[in-house]
Amino acid sequence: MTTGLIPGGQPPDPRPSGLRPPQQRRDQGGQGSPHVDDRPRSSVITARAAASFEPVGRSVATARSFVRDTLQGWGFADIVDDAVVLTSELVTNAVVHAGTHADVLCLRSEDGVRIEVADRYPEREIPLQGSPATMGSPDREGGRGLQLCAAIAARWGVDYTSTHKQVWFQLHLPDRPVGTRTAGPSLPADLLPLADSRVRVAVLQIDRVGAISAWNEDAEELFGYAADQVIGKPLTDLAAWPHTPGTGTGIAEALQLSRWEGSYGIRGASGRVTPVYASHLRVRDTDGEPSTVCLLVRDHERAVLQTPSRLPASDTAPADGQSVDPFEVFIGSPAPDDLDGLLQRTVERARDMLDGDSAFLLLATDDETELEVRASTGLPSARQRFARVPVEAGPGRYGSARMPAVHEDLLAVPGAVPLLNGTGMRSVVTVPLKVEGRLTGSLGVAAEAQGRYSNEEALRLQFAADRIALAVESARLGELERLRRGSLSFLVEASDLLAGTLDRDQTLALMAQMTVPTLATWCAVYTIADQASDPYLSYVLHEDEELIDGIKSLLSKIAPPDPVPTPGARVWAAPGEAAHEAALRSSMRSLGLTGGPTHQVSSGIGPTLATASAVGGETVVLPLVARNRVIGMLTLGKPTDEHFRQEILELAEDLSRRAALALDNARLYSERTAISQSLQRSLLPPGLPEIDGVEVDVIYRAAGEGNEVGGDFYDVFPISDGAYGFAIGDVCGTGPHAAAVTGLARHALRLLAREGLSGPAVLERLNSAILDEGARSRFLTLLYGEMRPQPDGSAELKVVCAGHPLPLRLRQDGTVEPAAEPQPLLGVIEDLELYEQTVTLDPGDVLLCVTDGVTERREGTRMLGDDGLTDVLSTCTGLTAGAVAARIMRAVERFASDAPSDDMAILAMRVA
Repeated sequence: MTTGLIPGGQPPDPRPSGLRPPQQRRDQGGQGSPHVDDRPRSSVITARAAASFEPVGRSVATARSFVRDTLQGWGFADIVDDAVVLTSELVTNAVVHAGTHADVLCLRSEDGVRIEVADRYPEREIPLQGSPATMGSPDREGGRGLQLCAAIAARWGVDYTSTHKQVWFQLHLPDRPVGTRTAGPSLPADLLPLADSRVRVAVLQIDRVGAISAWNEDAEELFGYAADQVIGKPLTDLAAWPHTPGTGTGIAEALQLSRWEGSYGIRGASGRVTPVYASHLRVRDTDGEPSTVCLLVRDHERAVLQTPSRLPASDTAPADGQSVDPFEVFIGSPAPDDLDGLLQRTVERARDMLDGDSAFLLLATDDETELEVRASTGLPSARQRFARVPVEAGPGRYGSARMPAVHEDLLAVPGAVPLLNGTGMRSVVTVPLKVEGRLTGSLGVAAEAQGRYSNEEALRLQFAADRIALAVESARLGELERLRRGSLSFLVEASDLLAGTLDRDQTLALMAQMTVPTLATWCAVYTIADQASDPYLSYVLHEDEELIDGIKSLLSKIAPPDPVPTPGARVWAAPGEAAHEAALRSSMRSLGLTGGPTHQVSSGIGPTLATASAVGGETVVLPLVARNRVIGMLTLGKPTDEHFRQEILELAEDLSRRAALALDNARLYSERTAISQSLQRSLLPPGLPEIDGVEVDVIYRAAGEGNEVGGDFYDVFPISDGAYGFAIGDVCGTGPHAAAVTGLARHALRLLAREGLSGPAVLERLNSAILDEGARSRFLTLLYGEMRPQPDGSAELKVVCAGHPLPLRLRQDGTVEPAAEPQPLLGVIEDLELYEQTVTLDPGDVLLCVTDGVTERREGTRMLGDDGLTDVLSTCTGLTAGAVAARIMRAVERFASDAPSDDMAILAMRVA
């Protein structure tokens, strides 16, 4: 891949001058229509990044990383997901389907980014207007790139030249940068938000590299860390950032912005996460060194730092001088640009409007059967957020969220409003949010006193709910669209990662790392070996590594979830209950309430409570189903009193399907590899015999990943009466087919030799056995011999060389000579006439036998050859058999830089 980056200036136009072919764009109706893009690009382009990718599958992932890194470097994090998805499809079309190079060009302008993907296959046609069928079916493997461009991009089109086809798309930036706020108007004292009597504002300063350089006393009080415990540590070690795909800004990006406001969490010394609202300001000192000052308050006190929106002058006071309902003031102001901000503003205004102690807003699910808590004030929001309650909680109008309801005293009707159970609220008024007659949510205000609300307050709240319902629904749909796009990008990346490995342990680790912390705070993966086996806890991960061992210990003590094949997530209460019981027992022991000494367990209560807090929230289980069989379960969990969003559970279900298939593929590959290796090991000799007065050593290298035995083989074995047989051979080809002939040859040699047959007779019968294999037979080169140590210290060898590289004899004076003559190879002709030759090795002599993988080692046009092997062997005088074999192998490996493409075997025998 080649890249180039030019900051600023006008990039050279990659197209030949004078060529401006027709392009396509989306009109207001969403249909493509040809036009000429005559926009003056030279006046708006501020930066350019280009890269070229080869026509191989891995280029798609590389192109995605290139676009992601480029846009994040330009500060365009809001449109990264859309750009990555579109680039992935277009580059796939080029390098996979068209099989050509892909050239990617990113152009930065004042209002957005233009990305161009060009390939070198101009003959393909683009879809014509009015012919939507030619754009490809969504079920097809290809053809979706232009459909996605039409659905996501602000503008898009296709350019043609005689040698290239180029598809381009443009993405616009949001109107307002992420996290910015504006000043707000003055308000009467009775309209100001409520806060605790002692408001603590933590002040942190973060240096250029993201490490904490200042930590005030309020920060110590809020989070439990002394300054010397955190100074110098990265803020990312403490921050629990909301990792919802498609929404929000990462903490690294937030610290780089000139000003930012928003919510996240800080993990305290106790292990609990404290929700905070933060205001970040980027500053520099007198030496020009940049840093970020962070002001943090507890999330329910966000009004201390949150910047209100500026109201138009006409909305601050009515012309007739009459009082204005505070909720109407809110409705007349520009709504926050994010759903959470809009909902939080709504509940705060509703509470103030009815002078309540708390307020809450719930959004309906798509099927309108449940309501999901999305914002609250005056209630433990961290505990209630994303919790679900049924739309129809009971019979009659007061049990349905579809109708306004006023409860004067909740003690008289226990459970009427499940969200308020145990909160101390006595009276409540709730009204529905409806859009075109469809229930979209519910808004409620509650007070600690009874009888506070009547139908009059219900009418006022319903009027306000009707005013805000459409804005809430529009913001909700926008959030769902961002989630969908982020989820698509997330699943694309996850699929690439899972497809890139066949290792079971690595697949398990990837499954966990993709879910934590993006989808859940912690996760556990259970695997099932077969239908008769129980689920086994295979992997545990938490975003805080210090809690992993505690969660693993807790889960190992409870029964695993049932392996139910039903798709979808189901709640699993056992971990939370077990954690609660363990924390209760530890607390009682530490207080001496169980009759035991307190000092023995007091030191362990901290980790126990931290584990209980970590798994105390909602826990769900998703089955891992592959090939119609449950092979495991993916367990996702939240910390104390937190719940999963439905969108996150749906994304987790999609991920679990991909992960299950990847895990099953890894299992099948592991089983196949284990079987293959077991069979291959059976083809190797069990060991080398000890021969008096003779050193024997062997080095064997099989070509191909995962192969222990290929087409080359060797053997040294006792025959009888002090005689030993030795053989080294090479079957035509490599891999399992060659290994099958290897097994036949090695076992046949041992059997025939021990029958007392001479060397030529052994090879002639082996030749017949190979030919009897018919179409499966392969020709074979073989060097076979028998060795008999002599009383005078020498060794007598009888050798037959059937088409194999000749054995080499190294004398003590350094001379090297062949020790046999070439004869016909085996497996080709039926009637062989072979003969054996006698060689006597004197003390200190070495006999070297190799396969052609050694002599035919190549580097370009050069080959080691017989002469090269002779030269290396001549330098081995005085070495042991093992040292001779090792020196030969080192010489072969150094001769060429590429991995060997053929099996290699080296057999060295030295008379001591």
